[in-house]
Amino acid sequence: MVFKPQLWINSVLDIDEDFIKEHDIKALVLDLDNTLSMHGNPAAESGVPEWLLYMKSIGIPMRIVSNNTKKRVAPLAQKLGLPFTANGCKPLTFGISKAIKAMGVPKQNVAVVGDQIFTDIIAGNLKGAVSVLVEPFHMEDAWTFKLKRKAESLFFHRDYSKLSVKEKK
Repeated sequence: MVFKPQLWINSVLDIDEDFIKEHDIKALVLDLDNTLSMHGNPAAESGVPEWLLYMKSIGIPMRIVSNNTKKRVAPLAQKLGLPFTANGCKPLTFGISKAIKAMGVPKQNVAVVGDQIFTDIIAGNLKGAVSVLVEPFHMEDAWTFKLKRKAESLFFHRDYSKLSVKEKK
C-alpha cells in the first residue's frame, strides 16, 4: 500500500550500522523539517550533527530532499554538510529521483526517511525505495499539522507498542 511505511522508527537517530545492514540500505534520502530539524528552525535537533558524522564514517551517502524552499533548506544543509534538493515536490518522485541519481545507488537500496505519510512515505514507495517513517522530534501546534496528522491516521495507525528499534519516549 502506497500510504504504509515499510519501516517505522522513533527517530532518525535510531538508524545505525546494524539497521543499515539488516535492511540492505546503501544511501539515505532525508527529509528536513521534523526529521533533522524542527519545522522552521535554523539549527538541527540535538544529536543530529553527531549522527550525520557517524553515518558518513560508515560510508553512507546522504542527501536532503525537502518540499521547502531553497531559502529554508540551503543554510541548514550547508551547516550539516549535506547536498540537498529543495522544492522536492513530494509525494511526486522528482526530488527523490534526482537524489538517487546523484548518489549512484540502486533505488531498492535507498531509504527515504521522513515524518509525513502524505509526502515522504508516498514518494519513497512510489519510487520503489525503502520508506522509513520517523516520529517528529516535536509535535506541531499549528492546526494544519494537527489536521494532517489526523488524516494520516486514516491510513496508518501509529501503534506505539509496535514501534521498531526503540520504544517511544
